[in-house]
Amino acid sequence: MSEANNKTNKTNLLQIEQLRGGYSDVDIIHGIDLAVAPGKIVTIAGTNGAGKSTLVKALLGLLPRVTGSIHLDGRDITTLSAEDRFDAGLAYVPQVANVFPSLTVRDNLLVVRRVPHVKRRMDEVLADFPALVERLSQPASDLSGGERQQLAFARALMPSPRIMVLDEPTAALAPSLVGKVFDMVRKLPAAGVAVLMVEQRARQALTISQQGYILDQGRCVLDGPAQGLLEDQRMAQLYLGNH
Repeated sequence: MSEANNKTNKTNLLQIEQLRGGYSDVDIIHGIDLAVAPGKIVTIAGTNGAGKSTLVKALLGLLPRVTGSIHLDGRDITTLSAEDRFDAGLAYVPQVANVFPSLTVRDNLLVVRRVPHVKRRMDEVLADFPALVERLSQPASDLSGGERQQLAFARALMPSPRIMVLDEPTAALAPSLVGKVFDMVRKLPAAGVAVLMVEQRARQALTISQQGYILDQGRCVLDGPAQGLLEDQRMAQLYLGNH
């Protein structure tokens, strides 16, 4: 039985129960249970077409048809709009189009809505991303891949979220930058931000995670402590790939 069913909503920061949905009358995800505790990093793994992106869209309020329940910090957000979910403490860093390339680095940070004392908050966030401080007046299109990902993380942190959802944060990055991105992820719980991460480099992602879920054809086929998933050689061979 999934860990999500063994704990109450009060224990977990994020709790998903029996989530089903799709784009038409055909379900793509089938009764998924998932939980993220405060201050933890959780990885969702699985082969291409397993339903990972659909699950993320359902969580964000971007899937046309969803049943089941989603609770964030004890609050039922299942029927909220995407904007209201962000206001409730959910942050999202998509795989692509995660910054505004024509805006400066500074304006990318200032454009985030409903941030109290926005300039002071920007200074707080930039303390963890010193490389961006030197690029504040430059357009985001001038940034390297690694710098752009730093900006995407910084933008997501501006409204002081409770949990950050990451969709393939290392996709399309040079191998030399992958470790740096995982280092950024590893530091988020210390800033009070839990993490739910979809990542093709599943082995590396699970190494920095406390919990993992493996999806196959829209169903959760295995979940448990991340280290245990890594040590399950048969499941790792089937679902975790070589990274």
